[in-house]
Amino acid sequence: MNLKKPKFWDFKKPNIYAYILLPIAVILQSLKLFKNKSKTKLKIKTICVGNIYLGGTGKTSLSIKINKLLAQKNIKSCFIKKFYKDQIDEQKLLSSNGKLFNSQTRLEALRQAEKENYEVAILDDGLQDKSIYHNLSFICFNNISWIGNGLTIPAGPLRDKLSVLKNYNHVFLNGNLENLENIINKLKTINPNLIVHLGKYEPVNLDQFSAKDKYIVFSGIGNHDTFISMIKNSGLSIFKEIEFPDHYSYSEKDLNDILVEAQRFNCKIITTEKDFIRINNPKISEIKFIKTDLKIIDEEKLLNTLIF
Repeated sequence: MNLKKPKFWDFKKPNIYAYILLPIAVILQSLKLFKNKSKTKLKIKTICVGNIYLGGTGKTSLSIKINKLLAQKNIKSCFIKKFYKDQIDEQKLLSSNGKLFNSQTRLEALRQAEKENYEVAILDDGLQDKSIYHNLSFICFNNISWIGNGLTIPAGPLRDKLSVLKNYNHVFLNGNLENLENIINKLKTINPNLIVHLGKYEPVNLDQFSAKDKYIVFSGIGNHDTFISMIKNSGLSIFKEIEFPDHYSYSEKDLNDILVEAQRFNCKIITTEKDFIRINNPKISEIKFIKTDLKIIDEEKLLNTLIF
């Protein structure tokens, strides 16, 4: 079942609903203190690309970019992802950009990668999996949603308190690269030694779309607003936007409703590459996706970080 995250999670300050749920959030965070903290360290080097904000922080895009940078240095790398039935889109996207080891546990997938003599494993997600030693970790944030109301689940969107940043060295910020000063200052207040990497999404197939047309735009991703912002900045005219829950499984009715509305108002239809992968419908030819590339602002700094 796909559920939308509550809108109050992304309010700048907690509201009454957040405060009602706060005691549960405190209990859930306290239970983490009793988890087994022993870590398994393998010969294969591990890079964890994770987050503490639930969804839409660019983990998969950064994982793909890291894989490409390592390939430039002739380092044999692969992707590791724990299997989730509702994340087939991400698994297919990773597979189309490199070798993916996908298993019920990350440790099992890592051991398989090690058997096949991969030098570096890139874990797409897994920051909260304390059973595996990570040689390097990146915590991803989208600077539009940032940390929402700042509270942990279920009172807010955070999987861990922001204070966990004291335990890490690298943060990756993506999205709209304006007004970053406050976020970077907040990060440095928590951990002065944090190295902040910046990136933004750029469309690479805009030649398939026309500024003269109007578009119905839909997505079921973790950060719909970033996608919409990118389309507007590209000069395309949005007639209507429709937001579905993250990793949404589209029904025939969902797609028919969008197609009927597009025909009624003479609109074209745009979605994301992830959503396009999830759609299984013969009418798919009427739906186009915007393919994006993650541009790293200081690629050399990131590349130097990866050589360890």
